[in-house]
Amino acid sequence: MRIGHGFDVHAFEAGNYLMLCGVKIPHCYSFKAHSDGDVAIHALCDALLGALALGDIGQLFSDQDQQYKDMDSRLFLREVVQRIEAEGYRVGNVDLTIVAQAPKLADHILSMRKLLSEDMRSDIRQVSVKATTTERLGFIGQEQGVAVHAVVLLERTDVN
Repeated sequence: MRIGHGFDVHAFEAGNYLMLCGVKIPHCYSFKAHSDGDVAIHALCDALLGALALGDIGQLFSDQDQQYKDMDSRLFLREVVQRIEAEGYRVGNVDLTIVAQAPKLADHILSMRKLLSEDMRSDIRQVSVKATTTERLGFIGQEQGVAVHAVVLLERTDVN
């Protein structure tokens, strides 16, 4: 088994929705980012890559490369999962914590879990997504952005 941790932060800019775990969530801001800004998937990709010491999302999908401009981050996740599988591993479980003062995410959690489990070719019971606030402290509490922590467990596919 291998364990990985990922962390990412994105600031807000003018807009009308956020992409989180592949779900388009209405909001008074959007993420400032080169791709679609899905901070949750970015943290998850870093955790998956980190578990096998395969670098990070910035090395694979540089924000300096125009081919990734406005890219759907679910495509990044699918590519990372292919790399994990090529190394002889599969997702054991995923635990994401989205830290956001707003918007409220409870109504979107199930959809997030479904999309992530599809992209990782895993059972939804292997994917946990939680949301919390910072009780109005710091840049997150002042609604300037969102942070996400991701922890993953990978299992060898050739072990009984």
